[in-house]
Amino acid sequence: MCVAAARMTIFTSPVHRLIFLRNSRYNRVIPYRSFTMGFNTEKVPLSAPATKSLEDLSKALNVYPFDCTMYAENRNRVVKKFQENRFVPKHSLLLLQGGSSPTRYETDHEPLFRQESNFAYLTGVKEPDCFLTIDVETKDSTLFIPRLPAEYAVWMGKIRSCEDFKQEYKVEQVKYVDELHSFIADYDPEVIYTTRGYNADSRRYAVEAKFEGIEQFRVDNGVLYQELVKCRVIKTKKELHMLAHINRISSEAHIWVMRNIHPRMTEFQLESMFQHYVYFHGGCRHQAYTSICCSGPQGSILHYGHAGAPNDKVIGEDQICLLDMGAEFRCYTSDITCTIPSSGVFTEDQKLVYNAVLATQRKVMETMKPGISYVDMHRLAYEVVCDRLLQIGILHNGSLEELMQANLGAVFMPHGLGHFMGLDTHDVGGRPKHSEFPDQSKPGYASLRCCVVLEPGMVLTVEPGIYFNDYCLDTALASDCQSKYINESVLQRFRGMGGVRIEDDVIVTTTGIINMSQCPRDVDDVEATMKGEEWQIEKVDAQIDSEL
Repeated sequence: MCVAAARMTIFTSPVHRLIFLRNSRYNRVIPYRSFTMGFNTEKVPLSAPATKSLEDLSKALNVYPFDCTMYAENRNRVVKKFQENRFVPKHSLLLLQGGSSPTRYETDHEPLFRQESNFAYLTGVKEPDCFLTIDVETKDSTLFIPRLPAEYAVWMGKIRSCEDFKQEYKVEQVKYVDELHSFIADYDPEVIYTTRGYNADSRRYAVEAKFEGIEQFRVDNGVLYQELVKCRVIKTKKELHMLAHINRISSEAHIWVMRNIHPRMTEFQLESMFQHYVYFHGGCRHQAYTSICCSGPQGSILHYGHAGAPNDKVIGEDQICLLDMGAEFRCYTSDITCTIPSSGVFTEDQKLVYNAVLATQRKVMETMKPGISYVDMHRLAYEVVCDRLLQIGILHNGSLEELMQANLGAVFMPHGLGHFMGLDTHDVGGRPKHSEFPDQSKPGYASLRCCVVLEPGMVLTVEPGIYFNDYCLDTALASDCQSKYINESVLQRFRGMGGVRIEDDVIVTTTGIINMSQCPRDVDDVEATMKGEEWQIEKVDAQIDSEL
């Protein structure tokens, strides 16, 4: 935004100078803080409004209460599967090891700890270096905590007792980790079940629990992981309410970014605003994943925001910005993508692509219900994308059937339609054994992280997109079977635009879906919200209770 095009009012304070700019084009008030960056003085929008009072602070908080019964229900679901398995001896134990607290490389710096997901699913325990056993016959749970030295209290605070942990996490008993071996030896289980299952999504193995002397016992490390995956795929109502809350906080944060974005900001400032909002209002100390904040051409890079491209470009006028950001709370995640115009209004070409993606998402969402294959939904997304690109004129000289046969959808949407979501952004269970399908080796289809038939209680993302990625386009233009369908002269108008993705998190119900994400989606609604008009966020808790 040109400073000369704005009316300026200057306020002074002992600490800093605030400059409020009124954008004459969109009638938005923009707070700016002056500071020196390198050799140039830049004016960067404030990332947060001032809070007027303690009462305002308390009203701003929206932290989801801890519910230990949710984790007890999760434990009972897992144990029930073992009790119903006739090959599992009754006198057996389930054994899980929580996450450890490592240091960064050779230093003593401790990165912020995040609990291992399966351990979090069964306990809700936030502390590192713990173990859990569950008695298959009685369902009794025993939590094992580290025995800390007395001087711990100097650096880390009061040492909590076993009784403290028992009261917080509502397990049957709590002991110290150094008592684990004797506890198991006294119990003398016929089998100890540990987790060393294969995560087909990450293509890595889960780390199984180990302690000194475990080799003295009979261990089965294959069954427990698979049963955990089956339970995590179908969420309980308590989990769904938690996920809906996190989606609400993340939706609010996306809307706040929409209302504060301006050209000449840097992409990482959008990331910063989002992180501030979800932490300040929702207590979300963790992000579900590294934020993807793309402006202009960067929007064609699917996982932009990594260490080599750390959301550090300056946002230009009339660029389209793809913002993929989600908060995490108590290890439960959200995953939302909004695509918005940097100047507050879409250009005509941006509208064409945006509406094509929105039509794709809506067609998929209105089709989703139990019994539908998500592979078929991915294929449906490609059909709508190709049909819309035909209407725009980027594709030509072929029928929809011919375009699908040539796999043109994967040129413009090289990723899968969506993935499971829950305790991990790419949650477990999306690629179960024997989920092969005919097109699974083709580009685009090979990246699909959810290859299952939909069931009530599943939570997954619906995230179609259209991208103008130079590698994908150049590869297609060099291909005889694809290039004949691409209208290069029209395509040139869109090269450099970047990409559009619209991503929402949905729950599969008995009859269809519930969309937990609450961001404005229609072009008119996005533009109105960016101008400061009110956007109503609806709670979906009543729907969850009535439709599942």
